[in-house]
Amino acid sequence: MHRYFPHTEEDVRQMLEVIGAKSLDDLYAEIPQELLLGRELDLPKGKSEVEIRRTMAALSAKNKQLVCFAGAGAYDHYTPSLVPYIASRSEFSTSYTPYQAEISQGTLMYIFEYQTMMAHLTGMDVSNASMYDGATATAEAMMMTAAAARKRNKVAISQTLPPRVLAVCRTYADYHGIALVEVPARDGVTDREQLSALIAGGDLAGVIVPQPNYFGIVEDLTGLADECHGQKTLLVVSGAASPLGVLKSPGAWGADIACGDAQSLGIPLGFGGPYIGYLCAKNALIRKMPGRIVGQTEDKDGKRTFVLTMQAREQHIRREKATSNICTAQGMMCLYVAAYLSLLGPQGLREVNENSCRGAHALADKLVASGKFELLYPGQPFLYEFAVRAKADTADALIERAAEAGYLAGVKLSDDTLLIAVTEQRSQEEIDRLVELLTA
Repeated sequence: MHRYFPHTEEDVRQMLEVIGAKSLDDLYAEIPQELLLGRELDLPKGKSEVEIRRTMAALSAKNKQLVCFAGAGAYDHYTPSLVPYIASRSEFSTSYTPYQAEISQGTLMYIFEYQTMMAHLTGMDVSNASMYDGATATAEAMMMTAAAARKRNKVAISQTLPPRVLAVCRTYADYHGIALVEVPARDGVTDREQLSALIAGGDLAGVIVPQPNYFGIVEDLTGLADECHGQKTLLVVSGAASPLGVLKSPGAWGADIACGDAQSLGIPLGFGGPYIGYLCAKNALIRKMPGRIVGQTEDKDGKRTFVLTMQAREQHIRREKATSNICTAQGMMCLYVAAYLSLLGPQGLREVNENSCRGAHALADKLVASGKFELLYPGQPFLYEFAVRAKADTADALIERAAEAGYLAGVKLSDDTLLIAVTEQRSQEEIDRLVELLTA
């Protein structure tokens, strides 16, 4: 009757008999006729495994694989083959939510290791596990500052953060009674004069700044933490995780909270996800953090073991006491990040960023030397992402021309401006070819 359902006609008859219905039509009698489909579902006939594989391969062949020079928050870093192998091992494939510690040691272990490495990378005391992505992590950090301040609900945020991060923070602020004040950019970086004036007002719960920012620029945060703490304001630094392998950590800048997207730590590009947001903080804010924190202890035999130490989800504690309802641990993504960082180590992560930086600066120099491009913000330091303005072509024309040759040239910022990212994946030949395409 329904070839995709496992129930036999006898199964259906017995179930109807138990509930007192004579037929399936009788079961749905209360549904108005105008809501019923009135025909059979247009489902294709069943296929064999071979036929399914052929169908999926034909669909996959429609995708055009491009050499990626786009970034804007999601980066084409290399994922070592050992990472997905480790992620597929059964000892780590325990239940999605580790409610029972005794049968979830694999999950608890990699979450603990993830937390440890992220806290070290950001220079913070604690890390949660984890947020959906960088945008929601930043929004949750914003809410943490307001929760910690209690009587203050005003937060300043730099407009040099990615637009989608700003959009998510605006939405969260609107529905949580937070007055979000946006600090404009000057020469591609946060306007420190306007930000300092806001801080001096003494009514900010928090300040959120990027590192690096949306334009790829590494901002100078010197003295900002002292300004904030002098007015009892919390400092949040938000950014992609991989650059923390070479840049001054948020903790070293004096930040209270570090957050952002950790996709750049071994997670392949995937049409928007699944990615993972990291959220780390100083010890004083541990009870304001959303999500869960896994701790290390010993069992009765003295063996190293892991437990859920803190749980702030509304399903674990009284709803009014919960810090957030978006605290799902991106379990598999935590495992990817933990495996990636343990394989590369500090030196490997440094090499990834150094190679990316070298390629980005070589590409920028070649584009400027062609006379057909200029840096959008000349003189500003960047790591492996930068913005260029075309003197003749439009951004759309450049992207289309490159795509026809199999290259994703970057992200359009305006009619004549591209945001271009170079990772360690890009070879010198690919860089030279992109220069040819963009300067043709």
